[in-house]
Amino acid sequence: MMTPATDYDRGVIAWAQEQARLLRAGQFAALDIEHLAEEIEDVGKSEQRELASRMAVLMSQLLKWCYQPERRSASWQRTIKEQRRALAFHLKQVPSLQTRLADAEWLGAIWADAITRAIEETGMGGFPEECPWAVADLLSQDWLP
Repeated sequence: MMTPATDYDRGVIAWAQEQARLLRAGQFAALDIEHLAEEIEDVGKSEQRELASRMAVLMSQLLKWCYQPERRSASWQRTIKEQRRALAFHLKQVPSLQTRLADAEWLGAIWADAITRAIEETGMGGFPEECPWAVADLLSQDWLP
């Protein structure tokens, strides 16, 4: 394999632009295949991290909504609405992420993060060990527990 002119470790932006140019020119032998594969994998991981983070925030807000009705606020409602809007947009932009929402193990890990967040924010305990809500309800713009 021919060594790329731009060193990956010294300038990833210039390296990426060069790799795109090489791809478009059909100069496949000159591509930095190993780093290209890593970058493609990282894109997928980044998308999954964003989905997980937004789901955990949404779930923790819904836990607070459910378990602290006396403290409900417009701010909580805005956070719930914003997370749902962002999740809907993200799932529309990256439809392959829908499979994560059907993965019970993944959802369990997200639920655990949401509980940790809710405990930190409320000082409360006693939340359910498993998410009692359907994913469709979680993502529904009008649903509240």
